Amino acid sequence: MRAGNTHTDTHHASLNTGAKRGGQCSPYKNMPDYRRYFVPGGTVFLTVITGDRTPLFSDPANVELLRVALRAVHAEWPFEITAAVVLPDHMHFLWRLPAGDDAYSKRVGKMKAEFTKCLGVERDRSESQLKHRDSGVWQRRFWEHTVRDEDDFQNHLDYIHYNPVKHGCVTCPHAWPHSTFANWMKSGDYHAEWGCSCGGRAVSVPPHDRIAAAAGE
Repeated sequence: MRAGNTHTDTHHASLNTGAKRGGQCSPYKNMPDYRRYFVPGGTVFLTVITGDRTPLFSDPANVELLRVALRAVHAEWPFEITAAVVLPDHMHFLWRLPAGDDAYSKRVGKMKAEFTKCLGVERDRSESQLKHRDSGVWQRRFWEHTVRDEDDFQNHLDYIHYNPVKHGCVTCPHAWPHSTFANWMKSGDYHAEWGCSCGGRAVSVPPHDRIAAAAGE
């Protein structure tokens, strides 16, 4: 996978084993057909991080404010959140943009600005942050990777849904409330046991180290 791109945001303005797929030992209910989700050139993986890694989203009320901000973005520039996870100090998304539209940077900037406005908290800021009119709520940079194909989509989808386990927030993906794992499970693309160590169950989920490195983790 090529290294992900970093972007500096200059905009100031629903979340919810190495076994092969298919067969009795598969952690997936059905053999997923990601063609219905993947749009060539229009699907991006994004990582957005809070300023100073402040655990803003440990508070469920702030997760709800993020939803409000995303609805505001969608109202102005429509797009689809195909997958998402919100952790205390960062978030990952798979966004599908309309055909011919690559303005994900504008949408990220709008999301940040709307959330900051909803948060309504004045934070201490450095000289650099004041110079760039940076609220201090978010890191100015964010990470982007344009999804190449269906396998790339699958890898990033799994990375998103296993991320709360990776960071030690929970021991099973289904136990984390702020992700789209439950939606994908309901659609039949995952079993509830995927990545789950409940009852001492052994799990084997690829670490996706290259995704982590490219996403600044």
